[in-house]
Amino acid sequence: MTRTLITGGLVLTAADELHADVLVDGAHVAGIAAHGSHGWSADRVIDATGTYVIPGGVDAHTHMEMPFGGTLASDTFETGTRAAAWGGTTTIVDFAIQPRGGSLQEGLDAWHAKAEGKCAIDYGFHMIMSDVNESSLKEMDRLVSLGVSSFKLFTAYPGVFLSDDGQILRAMQRAAANGGLVMTHAENGLAIDVLAEQALARGERDPRYHGEVRRALLEAEATHRVIRLSQVAGAPLYVVHVSAREALAELARARDDGLPVFGETCPQYLFLSTDNLAEPDFEGAKYVCSTPLRPAEHQAALWQGLRTNDLQVVSTDHCPFCFKGQKELGRGDFTKIPNGLPGVENRMDLLHQAVVDGHIGLRRWIEIACAAPARMFGLYPRKGTIAPGSDADIVLYDPHAEQTMSARTHHMNVDYSAYEGRRVTGRVRTVLSRGVPVIEDRVYVGHPGQGTYLPRGVPQYAN
Repeated sequence: MTRTLITGGLVLTAADELHADVLVDGAHVAGIAAHGSHGWSADRVIDATGTYVIPGGVDAHTHMEMPFGGTLASDTFETGTRAAAWGGTTTIVDFAIQPRGGSLQEGLDAWHAKAEGKCAIDYGFHMIMSDVNESSLKEMDRLVSLGVSSFKLFTAYPGVFLSDDGQILRAMQRAAANGGLVMTHAENGLAIDVLAEQALARGERDPRYHGEVRRALLEAEATHRVIRLSQVAGAPLYVVHVSAREALAELARARDDGLPVFGETCPQYLFLSTDNLAEPDFEGAKYVCSTPLRPAEHQAALWQGLRTNDLQVVSTDHCPFCFKGQKELGRGDFTKIPNGLPGVENRMDLLHQAVVDGHIGLRRWIEIACAAPARMFGLYPRKGTIAPGSDADIVLYDPHAEQTMSARTHHMNVDYSAYEGRRVTGRVRTVLSRGVPVIEDRVYVGHPGQGTYLPRGVPQYAN
């Protein structure tokens, strides 16, 4: 096994900031010690002077190759995981989808077939439950034992993914018994469909109306509802892509009451707004996602939620569709614009910019992007930290390098950037996945199949 010594950097974890060297033995971290205090020998020495030495990012919400709206997300597992590595993420947890009328296992098998031998970094799966019935409820137990320990249900998308309150309650009761975690997309989809129909009848067809019909109050209502269902079931709950301050208030109230309720937000809700949805000449279609972008005044509440730990995780909900030929499917009808944004490559840099701007501290950056998602989804301490015995998923991050985000330079398989022209400070220099370089001094040296599938344990909650 190759022994690698990373020397001269500032080692950052969610708990510590240490001027230290890191010894990697094969795929794992073997030790951490003060510079020059150890006498370690190594086959390879990496000079980390001037960089942060951080755990590889854990993006717990991606959708590679996802079918949606008559098309397919443009990033494959090969292109999407390569782009993730360029952005300092070394683990993704993607969503397998149960086919309507089919089994959970069928969905899992289909996603294994998409990903196997293709990924540049390690990956796991959540399960979207499209058809909650006695058979699929029983299957939940088996999937938890196989390392798929989180299940997503929707209060949105009638006729596609929506589950009624009784189905959601039954799934929560099952998760309470088997140790799994129910995740919810919380919007009132039935009410949204009414508002969308009424908007179209009035001739309101541009992308900005996507945000107007998916009202913040309907996100808050559904968030309140699933929190109460989880309370009845005695089950923990994780609410995905929280975008509205009213929905965050529901989470904060439940947490103040001591309920095991958790939430994530995404960079698009922290850095973009309805101003983007309103861009002229159909450009706003680039920013159509669900939950939708909100007015900019919601951002302060989300940042505050991240500081107070009412939001624990920042994921991307990476689900890219090209502007040409895909987003354009919705010209003249905003309801036909494929919902989703690219972002798996941008998350770590945008959150470092949040450190530069004073929204969060260095250790909180690592907590919300690495440690908390690893704990939440049964991967910690194998992932999400730098500690003896952990996987050597390590990023050398240059905190002083400046870059301009652009579709011309990103590695995601999509023809636009949601952050086009945005200047940020900080950039990945080198990425190791289980001790093996994927990015080396800004050169991609990884390959498809370098990443492996991760069976996950049950969630490890951290309040």
